[in-house]
Amino acid sequence: MARGEDVHTVPNDDGWTNKVNGKKQGQYNTQEEAAKAGRRVAEQNQSEHHLHGRNGQVRERRSYGNDPFPPEDRD
Repeated sequence: MARGEDVHTVPNDDGWTNKVNGKKQGQYNTQEEAAKAGRRVAEQNQSEHHLHGRNGQVRERRSYGNDPFPPEDRD
């Protein structure tokens, strides 16, 4: 996996999986297990993690180093 490749935690027929560039990265029984693994991959990639709900829509999104709008310094 290359730096900057986003991770999507998505439901499938057998539970949950993570996808990077459309390729499956593991199979998990619960969303919690898949999300935890997905966050680790996103942190390593310095990318975004998209957590999808059962309906397929993104319900949570977090950035790990590839934030297009980083917070301003408040010195």
